Amino acid sequence: MFLLKKITASFFLPLSLVLIFSLPGLLFLLFTSRQKLGKALITAGIALLVLFSFGTAPDILIGYLEDRYPPISDDVFTSGHAPKLIVVLGGGHSPGPRFPVTSRIGYDSLTRLIEGIRIYRRIEGSKLVLSGGAPFGKIPVADTMAEAARSMGVDARDIITESKSRDTEDEAVILKPVLGHERFILVTSASHMPRSMALFKSLDMDPLPAPAMHLVHEKDHWSPDICFPSSAGLHKLELASHEYLGLLWLKVRGKI
Repeated sequence: MFLLKKITASFFLPLSLVLIFSLPGLLFLLFTSRQKLGKALITAGIALLVLFSFGTAPDILIGYLEDRYPPISDDVFTSGHAPKLIVVLGGGHSPGPRFPVTSRIGYDSLTRLIEGIRIYRRIEGSKLVLSGGAPFGKIPVADTMAEAARSMGVDARDIITESKSRDTEDEAVILKPVLGHERFILVTSASHMPRSMALFKSLDMDPLPAPAMHLVHEKDHWSPDICFPSSAGLHKLELASHEYLGLLWLKVRGKI
């Protein structure tokens, strides 16, 4: 089921949709007499690529997800009642022993980890709970994050790892016995936070959101970049599509 879910979701990602229209259109043009249909499909594919590549649509879609939960407030650190457990969800890695850990840890994981460490340093007596397994490999992402955290000066005694999960739903289920009903700080990407919060809350857990890696920012100046398509727009839309599909899947299954 896990592998089937991953493969099925891939067909609905932006570049996959562009190719689903464009490649059949090219085949119709090259090998059949259905020239109008071929042209229509290629036109649709190019139109989707243009729509997906410009910043407006991706910013709107991913911005809605990112705005659901604001950054963690400084009041949390000064209240005297800050949670002592800081859960950082993994966001991928590329294990390769010949590279330093900063090159092996994925960008999402690194950004989340940095925010987790920042919060950890603000709360005396806190611990980092680093979560993430190895669904398609041998080395869990939690282990790579733990190595990175130690290299940044985090005491190994303050690190707890969860290395069995394959996705966010697994993380919530596996961490339930560890966290119970105790309030904890949940660190993940801002766009991933709505789905993560829904999954942890569905198990009657008490997460305090601390989103990281915001991709939509207020612009204080005009830039010619906004007039041209970019891979950044595609990346944002891919992340947003993944999250909306994940939320839809949970809704269909009655998980949220």
